[in-house]
Amino acid sequence: MLILLLINPVIKNKELKNIKPVLSILVDNSKSISFFKEDKNIEAFANKIKEDKSINEKFDVHNFTFGSQLNDLDSLSFMEAETNISKSIVSVNQLYTNTIAPVILLTDGNQTIGNDYEFVNSKQKIYPIVFGDTTQYKDLKITQLNVNKYSYIKNKFPVEVLLNYEGKETVSSQFTITKKGKTVFTKRINFSETDKSKTITTNLVSTNEGLQYYTASIRKLQGEKNIKNNTKSFSVEVIDEQTKVLILTSVLHPDLGVLKKSIESNKQRSVSIFNIDNFKIQLNDYQLVVLYQPNNKFNSVLNQIKTKNSNYFLISGANTDWNFINKQQLGITKKAINQTENYGATFNASFLTFLQKDIGFNQFPPLKDVFGEVVVSKESQTLLYQNIKGLQTKQPLLATLESNDQKIGVLFGEGLWKWRAASFLSNNSFEDFDEFMGNFIQYLASNKKRSRLELNAESIYPANSTIEISAFYTDKNYLFDARASLEITITNSETKQRIKFPFSLVNNSYQTEIENLTSGDYSYSVSVIGQDIKKHGKFKITKSQIEEQFTNADAKKLLQLANKTEGKLFYNNEFNQLKKSLLENKAFYTLQKSTVKEQNLIDWKWILCIVIALLSVEWFIRKYYGKI
Repeated sequence: MLILLLINPVIKNKELKNIKPVLSILVDNSKSISFFKEDKNIEAFANKIKEDKSINEKFDVHNFTFGSQLNDLDSLSFMEAETNISKSIVSVNQLYTNTIAPVILLTDGNQTIGNDYEFVNSKQKIYPIVFGDTTQYKDLKITQLNVNKYSYIKNKFPVEVLLNYEGKETVSSQFTITKKGKTVFTKRINFSETDKSKTITTNLVSTNEGLQYYTASIRKLQGEKNIKNNTKSFSVEVIDEQTKVLILTSVLHPDLGVLKKSIESNKQRSVSIFNIDNFKIQLNDYQLVVLYQPNNKFNSVLNQIKTKNSNYFLISGANTDWNFINKQQLGITKKAINQTENYGATFNASFLTFLQKDIGFNQFPPLKDVFGEVVVSKESQTLLYQNIKGLQTKQPLLATLESNDQKIGVLFGEGLWKWRAASFLSNNSFEDFDEFMGNFIQYLASNKKRSRLELNAESIYPANSTIEISAFYTDKNYLFDARASLEITITNSETKQRIKFPFSLVNNSYQTEIENLTSGDYSYSVSVIGQDIKKHGKFKITKSQIEEQFTNADAKKLLQLANKTEGKLFYNNEFNQLKKSLLENKAFYTLQKSTVKEQNLIDWKWILCIVIALLSVEWFIRKYYGKI
C-alpha cells in the first residue's frame, strides 16, 4: 500500500464527443420582403426548418436575420431600410471558419448596399431560397446617377444618369430633370429587347448659391408595375468662389503631380505649379502657397508671406536648404547634417486640429529627408510622428502650426507619390489619400476663424432611412471637450413642426440618430447647451424608399451564388427538396472528437483532507476526556 502511495500511477480516460455540422439560417428582414408580401411565407419557412426533427438531429441550427448587417434572430419586423447580403455571408463565414457550416439564405435576392454578393468568396455551401415574384414585367428604372457634390455659381456641372429597361417590346419614354417643378433638361429615349441600357449625360448651369435640389425621372410605361424606381433625387452645393493653390518648387519631382491630382480631386480647388526661377506673380490671387523643398531662391516669396501673414505648406526633402530656413524665423528649425534618412509615419490619434482618420499611415513607404533634430517654437499639433526603422519617436513628420491667425503646415520628407500609390494598392482607390490631402489643404487654405463646433451630415436621405449626424466640439483651447451637452432642433420646412434630439458621446465625437421622419425638406440647428454656439444646416428626405425599387426577386443572381459555392437554389414551395438535399449530402457529417484525460489513481488532496479531519477529531476527543 505504501509503495502504491509513493508511485501513484496515472489513469487515462478517453472521452468521445460528437460535433454536428452547423446550419446557418439567414433571414432577410428588409422592407422589400413585406413590399413583395412575402413576410408570412418567409416566417413560415424559417419555422419549418426550426421545428424539423430530422434537420435538428443532423445539424446544430443557428438562426440569424440581416438587413444592413447580421444579427441573431430574435424577432422579424421586416423594417430594415437597407439590405447587405454580401456582408451577411462574409460575417457568417467568419463565425464558422473551421466548421462545416452550410448556409440557407431566405431572401428575394435584392441588395441595396455593399459589394455584389454574386462574387462573394464563401467557404461554406450556400442554399438560397427565393421569395418574391420572379415574373419579368416591363420596367424602366434609374439605375445610377452621378453628379459632383459642388459647383461654382454661373458654371456648368455634369450629370450622368444610367437608365435600364426590362422587357421584350420596343418602347419609348421621356427622361427629364426638374428643379422646383421646372424642367431644366429633357430627352426622348427608345429601348428594345436588344437595347436595354442608356447613359444620359448633360451639363446643368449653377444659377443660385447654396444647396440646390434636383429630381431626375423617366416617364412610366403603360402597364408598368413598379414606378418607384423611375425617379431619383440629387443635390448640388453651389459656391461662389474656388480655392486657388500655388505650388512653388526648386526641383522637378513626382510629388508635384501627385499634389496637383490629389488637391484638384475636389473641384472646389485649382492648382498652379511654378519653378521658383520662373515665378514673378504676386501671391494675392492664391489662398495657399505650397513651398516644395525651399532654398535661398525663396527669399522674396517668404518675405511676402511674412508681410501678408499668409498661410503656407512647407515640404522639405533631400534638396532643402535648412540653413536658409533656420534663419527665416518661421517657428521651425532643423539641426540638419549632410546625410539623408528614411522616415516612416506613426499616426497620432490625439490630433485635434481637424478630424482625420488613420488611412494606414504606418503601412506607407518612408519619406526621405535630411537627418536632424526638429525644433518647433510655435503652438503646434502633430498629425504624424517620425518612425525611424521601426523606432517610434516624438519628432514631427507632419504638423500644423498656428500663430496670429496664420496657419502653417510642415511635412518633413519627400515621396508623397509613394503614399498615394500605396493607398491605391490597399483600397483599389485614391479616395482615402485624396480625402486626407483635401482635409489638410482645406484647413490650411481657410482664412476663417477656427470653429469650435463642426458638423458632418448628408444633404439628401431616402425615405424611412436613419438620419445620422455627428458633431465635433472643442473648448476655448480647441481641445476636444467631452463635458458638453449638444442638442439638435429639426424643423419641417412645410409644416414648421419642430423636434429636438440630444447627442450621445461616442469616442471623440458627438452623434445622434433620428428615425421616422416623413419625406420633405428640413432645416436643423445644433447648439451647445449653456454656450452661445450654434451651427445650421439643411437636408431633404425623398419620397422613394430604396427597398421598394425592385419589381421582382433576383433569382438569376441567387442561382449564380449557389453555383459558385457548390450549393443549390430552391424556391419557397420546395422545403421537402431542400430537406432531402441537406440530409443526403455526405459532405455534412458529424465529427467525433476524442479527449484523453489523465488522472492520478490517488488524489492527494482528498487524502490530506481526510488526515486533517481525523487528526482534528482525535484532538477534540482527547480534549473532551482531559487527556490533553
